[in-house]
Amino acid sequence: MTQRESIEMSALEAILEQARSKPLSDEQHRQLHAAITTLAIVTEELEKKRTSIRRLRHVLFGPGSEKRQRVLKGKPQDNQKSGNAKGKAHRGKGSKRPKGHGRNGANAYTGADRIALKNDALNAGDACPETGCTGKLYRTKEPGTIVRIKGLPPLPATVYELEKLRCHLCGTVFTAKAPAGVGEDKFDETAASMIGLLRYGAGFPFKRLETLQDHLGIPLPASTQWETVEKAAFKLEPAFEALIDQAAQGEVLHNDDTPMKILELIKENESETQPPDRTGMFTSGILSRRGDHLISLFFTGRRHAGENLERVLKKRAEALDAPIQMCDGLSRNLPGTLKTILANCLAHGRRRFVEVVDNFPEQCEYILTSLGEVYHIDATAREQKLSPQARLELHQCQSAPVMDELKKWFDEQIDNKTVEPNSGLGEAISYMQKRWGKLTLFLREPGAPLDNNLAERALKKAILHRKGSLFYKTQNGARVGDIYMSLIHTAELANINPFDYLCELQRHASDVAANPDQWMPWNYAETRAKLAKEKLEPRNRHASE
Repeated sequence: MTQRESIEMSALEAILEQARSKPLSDEQHRQLHAAITTLAIVTEELEKKRTSIRRLRHVLFGPGSEKRQRVLKGKPQDNQKSGNAKGKAHRGKGSKRPKGHGRNGANAYTGADRIALKNDALNAGDACPETGCTGKLYRTKEPGTIVRIKGLPPLPATVYELEKLRCHLCGTVFTAKAPAGVGEDKFDETAASMIGLLRYGAGFPFKRLETLQDHLGIPLPASTQWETVEKAAFKLEPAFEALIDQAAQGEVLHNDDTPMKILELIKENESETQPPDRTGMFTSGILSRRGDHLISLFFTGRRHAGENLERVLKKRAEALDAPIQMCDGLSRNLPGTLKTILANCLAHGRRRFVEVVDNFPEQCEYILTSLGEVYHIDATAREQKLSPQARLELHQCQSAPVMDELKKWFDEQIDNKTVEPNSGLGEAISYMQKRWGKLTLFLREPGAPLDNNLAERALKKAILHRKGSLFYKTQNGARVGDIYMSLIHTAELANINPFDYLCELQRHASDVAANPDQWMPWNYAETRAKLAKEKLEPRNRHASE
């Protein structure tokens, strides 16, 4: 190890001044070389430190927007890039969407009660009441609308006071009957659905809901909330298991992890007699695309995302080809011995350049602009609703030249030693080069996605729960959370009201258990209508007889 040497600043200034008039001695040259080398090392470490601080800020406070305009601090995008960046026009810039007033129209309130009101004074076909007009009135296609919103407790309650009459002679008590449909259970399926949606869909902790309900005069202890959602989870579980079977048959599967604490497992970790081999705890998010349907699954415990994906893929039909798997570069995301066509997340590679953009603005501007063109092409394919094969042909035609040029540029920076391999930019380029084939699978396989953003967005459900509740108490509690999150998020991806979906699964629990595949978010409405029709037909037949 080189011995540390202290050199006064005045001595360095004297050496520089002497270099103007006569050659330096060997000792002076050694001292100046040591100072320049030290400066280069310190500069490099400061660049890495700035990148590390940026990463730490992302971990603590979450990443901000990584849009190119914000990353480059609003710098206008010129067609010609300076330095080593090659000139390239940014294709596909569309016009800005005009700003609206931000208010929701009446049609946006799909869950609202609707009351149709007739005009008491006039009817369709009547003569126009305006003086001098001989026209007739007709009903317009769109009615007039008034929206009124009321504040109610998340779980309102109704108390039925049943009148009691007692005979003064025999003492018999006669109690009024409850209205039809009231039922015997204190908490019906709507209560369990609302509590589950608040806790596992919106990250609202039991204790916080208990406090809110107390303020509104409708007590709802946290323990009662848990008992309600746990009881309902048994009715929902067949649909969850059917979702797993459906996801296993998907063409593209995304997977990723996020940390999650389970107190029961933490106690096992602290056991002195028999500590577990693995102490980590995670919630794995798995997104499966099967045809037009997206299926979201959550699994919480000691298993990594790859192990949970392996459990899902074991249910895959043997006749099907290997699916495309999208994940980041971590080895723990791989499904063991099961075969998949592996793709890596392009957004992860892009993020490495976002982290060093302050140190290498010109180079990163070129890279981010090039990747932006590829993402714009992919957005065009989505807007046009192209088939997987048509999307592949579009990318091969328009994205392949962009990616080929980018790869050539990466290779030139390393081969020509324009970029220091150990610098932040060099490490970002190395990350892309090592995974280039997996990062560009979308240029060779129909349906291969560009990134793993679907899984990362899904994991926000688990992260939201972690922020509000910090942990699960038991493995059973984690299992209940996984069931609710999976059903809720899959319903959201299908543009289905998750509250209505959870309620219907509980109302038809016996049929769900017998035919769970008929109660998926995308087909449960048809199944419900079919059952209602079957119940109505015997009544109509008896009425006609």
